[in-house]
Amino acid sequence: MTSSRAPWDEMKTPGSDYTVRYVTAPGDVTLCWGKDTHGHCLFIVQLEGDHTEQFRKNATTVNGIEVDLRQLPEPGKQGLILTLEKHVDRDLFLGLCQTLIGNLDGISDPAAALAVALNHIQRWKAFLAGKRTRVLSAEEVRGLFSELCFLRLLKDKHLSDAQAVEAWCGPDRVHQDFIFGDTAVEVKSISGRDRSIVRVSSEDQLETVSEHLFLNVYHLTEAPEGTPSQSLNKLVSVVGHELSDAEAIEDYWRKLATYGYVEMREYDTPRFLVNSSNAYRVADDFPRLVRSELAVGVVDVKYSLQLENISKFECSQNEILAS
Repeated sequence: MTSSRAPWDEMKTPGSDYTVRYVTAPGDVTLCWGKDTHGHCLFIVQLEGDHTEQFRKNATTVNGIEVDLRQLPEPGKQGLILTLEKHVDRDLFLGLCQTLIGNLDGISDPAAALAVALNHIQRWKAFLAGKRTRVLSAEEVRGLFSELCFLRLLKDKHLSDAQAVEAWCGPDRVHQDFIFGDTAVEVKSISGRDRSIVRVSSEDQLETVSEHLFLNVYHLTEAPEGTPSQSLNKLVSVVGHELSDAEAIEDYWRKLATYGYVEMREYDTPRFLVNSSNAYRVADDFPRLVRSELAVGVVDVKYSLQLENISKFECSQNEILAS
């Protein structure tokens, strides 16, 4: 995330209280940029009414960001105030504020706004606690998008919500992206110029102790708005709303945070169309490099597979689900 200018750049440090700049027009829920007497960057959600009890029940702490509910000078108003404690984290803080603005758009009920804001802050807490506190690369975005497509297939066609999310191992750095029963599945995406080549990023990805191993390849095309395409943010939201099991929902968001995903405006584009997907059974004679057959001392192997040369291993996705 590389913002050269931020809303706080044009705000003066006040001698007392806060300097604020309205993001939305004043109402029962009002959003503001702010700066305090120490020059800290603030984001303020002004709320009509008393929400102390709701805040106490759902309050959270975030490393580097103070989250507090305070009485505002205006009668009958409280402010959910986010204070950035370390200036070096300003870009990430700006990302959090921008997604809060997007998620609170159109919400006029103060209690609902506070619930949405605290829920969103919880997700950022998990993200900031992880090791990937940065914007995902284009390749990582396509990879996560494809894994979510397969997760959706798995829960719709084969497993319960909880089982499908549990089977998703990609975020936890297991060798294959999905493992369920005696089946392991490595998910890949291809797009653009590399439409006939799949890149394998380690000698462990196509070797497993499971009885069945498959490679599932999604062919993605970037498409403009107005087509049946989806951004990563949209697909994450769709899958999240489709889950009905409480544990599955919690596990889903935890795994997304572990992957390094939290909702950011950067993931509103590109929008992907899934043109097709192809499944391949990784049989004994499937062309691959595996750790057990490498010469001693050879490590960290990366290689590519030409899809046209593995066509004889192609199978239907139903074969994956039936294995």
